[in-house]
Amino acid sequence: MPKLPAPPLPKILRPKPARPGQNGNGNGNGPMKPAEAAQEAGITVVDWIDERTSLSGGIRWMLFRKVPPGVTWYYTLGSATMFAFISQAVTGIFLAMYYDPNPNGGAYESVRYITDQAFLGQFVRGMHKWGASVMVILIFLHMGRVFFFGAYKYPRELTWVIGVVLLILTLVMAFTGYLLPFDQQSYWASVVGVNINGTGPIIGPFLSDFLRAGPEFGATTLSRFYAIHMLLVPGLIAALMGLHLYLVMKLGISAPPWMKAETDRELELEKVEV
Repeated sequence: MPKLPAPPLPKILRPKPARPGQNGNGNGNGPMKPAEAAQEAGITVVDWIDERTSLSGGIRWMLFRKVPPGVTWYYTLGSATMFAFISQAVTGIFLAMYYDPNPNGGAYESVRYITDQAFLGQFVRGMHKWGASVMVILIFLHMGRVFFFGAYKYPRELTWVIGVVLLILTLVMAFTGYLLPFDQQSYWASVVGVNINGTGPIIGPFLSDFLRAGPEFGATTLSRFYAIHMLLVPGLIAALMGLHLYLVMKLGISAPPWMKAETDRELELEKVEV
């Protein structure tokens, strides 16, 4: 009975030919340097992961896309806002390790412990506190740039609507986070803010009761603000930000208005010449 040939090995298991400098079967020029060995190991790991996940196509789709001419630093405001949100998320996680949402002195004392005693606590809290203001300013500048450049028009209407929702969620996150130190200033400022929300038509009183967790400020109000600030709003922002980025990559970036004007002028001149 003739002997059948052995089945071919999978691609990942096939022996690779020795490269120059590789200590193979006598075909190399000597042992590999540590940097070359690390590079070779990194390439092997990346190939192993890509063969099982096929992520390279999606990464190329995200990174390699057409950018219209005339793009300036104004177009980086959206990315800056995203990095500000990431900074808020990272610093917020570290602050949550020490924060105690207890209205009977626990919240105030935990914030004072973070500021005065925790290692780099004052630095991390300062980054989180001032980073909130930076994120609000950046998202307003980004929305203003999109509006004045006319980037909200067809086919980017849904991208604009999601951006408006992200702006509202950012303001909600900043408002709910202001109460967390639970000192006199943050307490009375939150009382005034919730009362202003209660003057809104139809849903205003229901919104105020939802934020207060009842008809008046009580023991559960701080927990309600903490849950909204730490869990609800960041999750919604992360999900909508991912959808927002997907639409930006799918639909592309709109050209600046002055570049559009030059293009329209060139088309008109071509029509006149014809």
